[in-house]
Amino acid sequence: MANDYPRSYRVADQIQRELSELIRLEVKDPGVSKMLTISSVDVSRDLSIARVYYTLFDEEELKTTQKGLTRSSGYLRRCLSRSLTLRSVPELRFIYDDSIAQGNKMSALIDNAVRSNSTAADSDDPVVQSTSDQDASSAASPGDENT
Repeated sequence: MANDYPRSYRVADQIQRELSELIRLEVKDPGVSKMLTISSVDVSRDLSIARVYYTLFDEEELKTTQKGLTRSSGYLRRCLSRSLTLRSVPELRFIYDDSIAQGNKMSALIDNAVRSNSTAADSDDPVVQSTSDQDASSAASPGDENT
């Protein structure tokens, strides 16, 4: 059971929950955006480093938020030490997670491709109309040949 879910995963989950609350309620740095979401936390096996991946609602605040999180990392680490039962709290490294933005771009590209493909078939293209007319006439002709 312990090997299925290592301690580093459990610590990462706890850090993610605690950091979400701390950033929302405790951090007073004006550079840190209030529209920040902790998407995941990866903790090294020796529990010395925690990579905290975050996303922002407004990507224009990225630089100021990154600087604010870096400035607040010592404070956040001290607050984590009060709530976690660890001998030493991992060093916090904040990394912007752009996977959601990349996913939105890919989704938009797929939507555009599907939209452009369906509009070509729905247009008044003579080639498309002639093949559909032939299909309709061939469907009616087998019954006509028998009579």
